[in-house]
Amino acid sequence: MSKSALLLGATGLVGGHLLSLLTLRYERIVVLTRRELNKQDAVYEEHLIAFDKLKEYESLFNVDDVYCCLGTTIKKAGSQAAFRKVDYDYPLEAALCAKQAGAKRFLVVTAMGADPKSSFFYSRVKGELEASLEELQLPELHILKPSLILGDRKEERTAEQFAQQLSPLFSWMLIGPLKRYRPIQAKHIAIAMIEAANQQEPGTHRYRSDQIEEWAAGYAD
Repeated sequence: MSKSALLLGATGLVGGHLLSLLTLRYERIVVLTRRELNKQDAVYEEHLIAFDKLKEYESLFNVDDVYCCLGTTIKKAGSQAAFRKVDYDYPLEAALCAKQAGAKRFLVVTAMGADPKSSFFYSRVKGELEASLEELQLPELHILKPSLILGDRKEERTAEQFAQQLSPLFSWMLIGPLKRYRPIQAKHIAIAMIEAANQQEPGTHRYRSDQIEEWAAGYAD
Protein backbone atom coordinates (compact mmCIF):
# COMPACT_ATOMS: atom_id res chain seq x y z
CA MET A 1 0.00 0.00 0.00
CA SER A 2 1.30 3.43 -0.94
CA LYS A 3 2.25 5.59 2.07
CA SER A 4 2.51 9.36 2.21
CA ALA A 5 4.10 11.82 4.64
CA LEU A 6 4.39 15.55 5.19
CA LEU A 7 7.42 17.14 6.84
CA LEU A 8 7.77 20.54 8.50
CA GLY A 9 11.22 21.67 9.59
CA ALA A 10 13.31 19.94 6.94
CA THR A 11 16.01 22.63 7.15
CA GLY A 12 16.67 21.87 10.82
CA LEU A 13 19.02 19.38 12.41
CA VAL A 14 16.48 16.63 13.10
CA GLY A 15 14.38 17.43 10.04
CA GLY A 16 17.33 17.09 7.70
CA HIS A 17 18.04 13.56 8.91
CA LEU A 18 14.35 12.72 8.87
CA LEU A 19 13.93 13.77 5.25
CA SER A 20 16.58 11.29 4.15
CA LEU A 21 14.89 8.51 6.12
CA LEU A 22 11.44 9.32 4.76
CA THR A 23 12.64 8.76 1.21
CA LEU A 24 13.33 5.14 2.15
CA ARG A 25 9.90 4.50 3.68
CA TYR A 26 7.31 6.58 1.81
CA GLU A 27 6.17 6.71 -1.79
CA ARG A 28 5.01 10.34 -1.53
CA ILE A 29 6.69 13.00 0.60
CA VAL A 30 5.47 16.58 0.92
CA VAL A 31 7.91 19.13 2.35
CA LEU A 32 6.71 22.53 3.55
CA THR A 33 9.55 25.02 3.89
CA ARG A 34 10.13 28.76 3.88
CA ARG A 35 13.38 28.44 1.92
CA GLU A 36 14.55 26.12 -0.84
CA LEU A 37 16.37 22.97 0.23
CA ASN A 38 18.61 22.91 -2.87
CA LYS A 39 18.79 19.14 -2.99
CA GLN A 40 19.59 17.54 -6.33
CA ASP A 41 17.46 14.68 -7.67
CA ALA A 42 14.81 15.37 -5.03
CA VAL A 43 12.20 12.64 -4.67
CA TYR A 44 9.75 14.76 -2.75
CA GLU A 45 7.33 17.62 -3.35
CA GLU A 46 8.77 20.89 -2.10
CA HIS A 47 6.38 23.74 -1.34
CA LEU A 48 7.71 27.17 -0.37
CA ILE A 49 5.19 28.60 2.05
CA ALA A 50 4.55 31.35 4.58
CA PHE A 51 4.06 29.61 7.92
CA ASP A 52 1.84 32.44 9.08
CA LYS A 53 -0.62 31.21 6.44
CA LEU A 54 -0.47 27.47 7.09
CA LYS A 55 -4.24 27.15 6.89
CA GLU A 56 -4.04 27.98 3.19
CA TYR A 57 -2.07 24.77 2.63
CA GLU A 58 -4.42 22.48 4.54
CA SER A 59 -5.08 20.27 1.50
CA LEU A 60 -1.41 19.26 1.46
CA PHE A 61 -1.88 17.67 4.88
CA ASN A 62 -4.02 14.92 3.37
CA VAL A 63 -1.32 12.31 4.00
CA ASP A 64 -0.83 9.33 6.29
CA ASP A 65 1.79 10.83 8.62
CA VAL A 66 2.68 14.42 9.50
CA TYR A 67 6.15 14.99 10.98
CA CYS A 68 6.79 18.29 12.76
CA CYS A 69 10.39 19.25 13.54
CA LEU A 70 9.87 23.00 13.83
CA GLY A 71 11.89 24.80 16.46
CA THR A 72 14.19 27.73 17.09
CA THR A 73 15.93 29.58 19.94
CA ILE A 74 15.00 32.87 21.56
CA LYS A 75 18.32 34.31 20.37
CA LYS A 76 17.65 33.37 16.76
CA ALA A 77 13.96 34.32 16.91
CA GLY A 78 14.76 37.69 18.44
CA SER A 79 12.12 37.70 21.17
CA GLN A 80 9.99 35.44 23.33
CA ALA A 81 6.95 36.26 21.18
CA ALA A 82 8.75 35.26 17.99
CA PHE A 83 10.03 32.07 19.66
CA ARG A 84 6.52 31.15 20.76
CA LYS A 85 5.23 31.61 17.22
CA VAL A 86 7.70 29.06 15.84
CA ASP A 87 7.64 26.57 18.71
CA TYR A 88 3.96 26.77 19.66
CA ASP A 89 1.74 28.52 17.11
CA TYR A 90 3.09 26.87 13.97
CA PRO A 91 3.14 23.26 15.31
CA LEU A 92 -0.35 23.64 16.74
CA GLU A 93 -1.71 25.09 13.49
CA ALA A 94 -0.03 22.24 11.61
CA ALA A 95 -1.76 19.72 13.87
CA LEU A 96 -5.10 21.40 13.22
CA CYS A 97 -4.50 21.18 9.48
CA ALA A 98 -3.55 17.53 9.84
CA LYS A 99 -6.74 16.77 11.73
CA GLN A 100 -8.96 18.63 9.27
CA ALA A 101 -7.28 17.04 6.25
CA GLY A 102 -7.63 13.53 7.66
CA ALA A 103 -4.01 12.64 8.43
CA LYS A 104 -3.71 9.39 10.39
CA ARG A 105 -0.98 10.48 12.81
CA PHE A 106 0.97 13.53 13.94
CA LEU A 107 4.53 13.28 15.25
CA VAL A 108 6.33 16.17 16.92
CA VAL A 109 9.60 16.92 18.73
CA THR A 110 9.31 18.91 21.96
CA ALA A 111 11.88 18.64 24.78
CA MET A 112 12.75 16.87 27.98
CA GLY A 113 11.38 18.92 30.86
CA ALA A 114 8.47 20.32 28.87
CA ASP A 115 5.90 21.46 31.42
CA PRO A 116 3.12 24.05 31.01
CA LYS A 117 3.70 25.10 34.64
CA SER A 118 7.47 25.46 34.35
CA SER A 119 9.09 28.69 35.54
CA PHE A 120 11.42 28.45 32.52
CA PHE A 121 9.95 30.05 29.41
CA TYR A 122 11.38 27.47 26.99
CA SER A 123 10.09 24.47 28.94
CA ARG A 124 6.75 26.17 29.56
CA VAL A 125 6.13 26.82 25.86
CA LYS A 126 7.03 23.23 25.00
CA GLY A 127 4.72 21.98 27.74
CA GLU A 128 1.87 24.20 26.60
CA LEU A 129 2.28 22.84 23.08
CA GLU A 130 2.04 19.26 24.33
CA ALA A 131 -1.10 20.07 26.31
CA SER A 132 -2.76 21.88 23.40
CA LEU A 133 -1.95 19.08 20.98
CA GLU A 134 -3.46 16.52 23.32
CA GLU A 135 -6.63 18.62 23.61
CA LEU A 136 -7.10 18.31 19.84
CA GLN A 137 -7.78 14.58 20.32
CA LEU A 138 -5.87 13.63 17.20
CA PRO A 139 -6.35 10.05 16.00
CA GLU A 140 -2.70 9.32 16.82
CA LEU A 141 -0.22 11.70 18.47
CA HIS A 142 3.44 10.89 19.11
CA ILE A 143 5.52 13.33 21.19
CA LEU A 144 9.29 12.87 21.34
CA LYS A 145 10.99 14.54 24.32
CA PRO A 146 14.77 14.50 23.75
CA SER A 147 17.45 15.94 26.00
CA LEU A 148 20.28 18.03 24.51
CA ILE A 149 20.37 17.36 20.76
CA LEU A 150 23.79 16.69 19.23
CA GLY A 151 24.81 17.21 15.61
CA ASP A 152 26.38 19.60 13.14
CA ARG A 153 24.22 22.71 12.99
CA LYS A 154 24.33 25.26 10.18
CA GLU A 155 23.84 28.14 12.60
CA GLU A 156 26.00 28.87 15.62
CA ARG A 157 24.57 28.00 19.04
CA THR A 158 27.39 28.71 21.47
CA ALA A 159 25.85 27.13 24.57
CA GLU A 160 24.88 23.94 22.75
CA GLN A 161 28.30 23.67 21.06
CA PHE A 162 29.97 23.98 24.45
CA ALA A 163 27.69 21.28 25.86
CA GLN A 164 28.48 19.00 22.92
CA GLN A 165 32.18 19.31 23.64
CA LEU A 166 31.63 18.39 27.28
CA SER A 167 29.12 15.58 26.71
CA PRO A 168 31.71 12.77 26.22
CA LEU A 169 33.16 13.64 29.61
CA PHE A 170 29.99 13.17 31.62
CA SER A 171 27.61 11.01 29.56
CA TRP A 172 29.14 7.79 30.87
CA MET A 173 28.07 8.82 34.36
CA LEU A 174 24.41 8.98 33.37
CA ILE A 175 23.27 5.41 33.90
CA GLY A 176 20.12 3.73 35.13
CA PRO A 177 17.30 6.27 35.66
CA LEU A 178 19.72 9.04 34.68
CA LYS A 179 20.11 7.72 31.12
CA ARG A 180 17.24 9.96 30.02
CA TYR A 181 19.49 12.98 30.60
CA ARG A 182 22.19 11.87 28.17
CA PRO A 183 22.64 14.10 25.09
CA ILE A 184 21.21 12.46 21.98
CA GLN A 185 22.14 12.52 18.31
CA ALA A 186 19.68 14.25 16.00
CA LYS A 187 19.67 11.27 13.65
CA HIS A 188 18.54 9.01 16.49
CA ILE A 189 15.53 11.24 17.07
CA ALA A 190 14.68 11.07 13.37
CA ILE A 191 14.91 7.29 13.46
CA ALA A 192 12.66 7.11 16.51
CA MET A 193 10.04 9.25 14.77
CA ILE A 194 9.92 6.76 11.91
CA GLU A 195 9.65 3.86 14.34
CA ALA A 196 6.90 5.61 16.32
CA ALA A 197 4.85 6.06 13.16
CA ASN A 198 5.22 2.37 12.41
CA GLN A 199 3.54 1.45 15.71
CA GLN A 200 0.15 2.57 14.41
CA GLU A 201 -1.32 2.88 17.90
CA PRO A 202 -4.26 5.28 18.45
CA GLY A 203 -4.06 7.85 21.22
CA THR A 204 -1.29 10.02 22.66
CA HIS A 205 2.19 8.63 23.21
CA ARG A 206 5.24 10.31 24.79
CA TYR A 207 8.82 9.10 24.50
CA ARG A 208 11.67 10.04 26.84
CA SER A 209 15.19 10.55 25.56
CA ASP A 210 16.39 7.14 26.76
CA GLN A 211 13.43 5.47 25.05
CA ILE A 212 14.28 7.30 21.84
CA GLU A 213 17.82 5.90 22.05
CA GLU A 214 16.47 2.38 22.50
CA TRP A 215 14.33 2.72 19.39
CA ALA A 216 17.30 4.02 17.40
CA ALA A 217 19.49 1.15 18.56
CA GLY A 218 17.02 -1.36 17.13
CA TYR A 219 16.61 0.45 13.81
CA ALA A 220 17.24 -1.51 10.64
CA ASP A 221 17.88 0.35 7.35
